[in-house]
Amino acid sequence: MDYRQLGSSGLRVPALSFGTGTFGGQGPLFSAWGRSDAAEARRLIDICLDAGVTLFDTADVYSGGASEKILGEAVRGRRDAVLISTKTGLPMGDGPQDWGTSRARLLHSVDDALARLGTDYIDLLQLHALDSHTPPEELMGTLDRLIAAGKVRYAGVSNYPGWQLMKAQAIADRHGWPRLVAHQVYYSLISRAYEADLMPLGADQVIGALVWSPLGWGRLTGKIGRDRPIPSGSRLHDTEQFAPPVEEESLYRVIDALEAVATETGKTVPQIAINWLLRRPTVSSVIIGARNEEQLRQNLGAVGWSLTAEQIAALDAASAVLPPYPHTPYRQQEGFARLDPALV
Repeated sequence: MDYRQLGSSGLRVPALSFGTGTFGGQGPLFSAWGRSDAAEARRLIDICLDAGVTLFDTADVYSGGASEKILGEAVRGRRDAVLISTKTGLPMGDGPQDWGTSRARLLHSVDDALARLGTDYIDLLQLHALDSHTPPEELMGTLDRLIAAGKVRYAGVSNYPGWQLMKAQAIADRHGWPRLVAHQVYYSLISRAYEADLMPLGADQVIGALVWSPLGWGRLTGKIGRDRPIPSGSRLHDTEQFAPPVEEESLYRVIDALEAVATETGKTVPQIAINWLLRRPTVSSVIIGARNEEQLRQNLGAVGWSLTAEQIAALDAASAVLPPYPHTPYRQQEGFARLDPALV
């Protein structure tokens, strides 16, 4: 396993990390993802650790806290061998203090997460989404307090607008508080919007990307193609309403390219899609998930080999999209491009 620095921090994380959204299986979304109990979770974590995967990602909203609880049970007795990342900020109830990242909510939600995880510290705490109601000074000051107390080692965000992320970094610098070191983002061969603003920001501010849903919400598993509609038993039938949309022809164009590379390499479509992501700028770790041992072992096969320059170019071309304004002229017109060479 390759290990990489997480952004500007001294923390080294594996190129592949494991997402525990399949632990617990409660609610309409997470029950469709998987229903791993503590025993199965322990087995999956055993396989991860044997492969060098030491970072495990969860969130308080995953199955209403059940994912954190099962993860804590599964790593009991070997806490020092793993890194735990969890997220908070999305609603956990209907009350006024059940959502957001106010000081009161954040302090309370971290204590709750620690209790469910059965640990006294979180290696990486990420804000699951932007809470525009909480002043950024309050937010960053609270994170500083949690880090100083030893309850949190590092902090990051997820699903954040670039300008709000930069604002938080500036406030941290102004007060001498710890900077955010990670951004958990949706990024794949069928969703390259991350590259327009957030990737250049990550490169400039040394913020490491933790990639979620690297297989495009299950669309790049190799089970879907031009002549292969979504299988009857696919979780996409239950979860597609929650997924970022993708244009059908664009999806098939990427799948065609992936299948061509699969024929050349003998690797699977998911392995190729993940390997491509591992070559992208700013990516610190790609979060893989699995409902069972077979899926996990297949995804772990995405490391230990490299795509050729020609194969990467073919995948780049098949998945290329024109970025939104104001980036468009810098990609279309030579005069603009001369002023701002593309990062990727």
